[in-house]
Amino acid sequence: MGRGWQHFKIKVGRNLEDDLRRARIIREEIGWDRRLMMDANQVWEVDEAIASMKRLAEFRPYFIEEPTSPDDVLGHARIAAAIAPVKVATGEMCHNRVMFKQLMQSRGIGVCQIDSCRLGGINEILPVLLMAKKFGIPVWPHAGGVGLCEYVQHLSIFDYVCVSATLEDRLTEYADHLHEHFVDPLVMKDGRYMPPTAPGYSITMKPESLDRFQFHGA
Repeated sequence: MGRGWQHFKIKVGRNLEDDLRRARIIREEIGWDRRLMMDANQVWEVDEAIASMKRLAEFRPYFIEEPTSPDDVLGHARIAAAIAPVKVATGEMCHNRVMFKQLMQSRGIGVCQIDSCRLGGINEILPVLLMAKKFGIPVWPHAGGVGLCEYVQHLSIFDYVCVSATLEDRLTEYADHLHEHFVDPLVMKDGRYMPPTAPGYSITMKPESLDRFQFHGA
């Protein structure tokens, strides 16, 4: 918190009583003015997700991420309707704009988590940003993997400048690892991404990192 972080995420879904215990500890540490998010990584069935989130709701989570199978559009819609005002966040496993369209039309998604690699390129990402604008759904790009933070910062900037024109309720996920392998790593200041100054997508890897970690087949 001393470094400016205002949003925190906790993994849930393994054991509900332990989830409650850890959520209570985190709330005691971060207070009630900062946002707490939860991520179940698809482990629950629909009814289980609803029941679990009704108990976890006392800790005022902003959203529950991937509460069930990422392909279950109607399941997401049921969960979203049952646990409101807690939002449902999903999208990192969503592989095309049609799936996002169905999630948005069914009101099964409250936070759109585009994945810059799984969606297969900028031409598939742009329609999702435009649909999210139409449905009034904030886009919070999924990041944290190798180079994803470097990549998605550009998408968040594009969304702000050319599509949504707002920073309200917008966030770009961040994980503090693997940035040392990139020629132009992202820059964070006071818990915020700084706009990149070099041309390109910021995902050129250092030659020495490629040489060291390349998988050499048989």
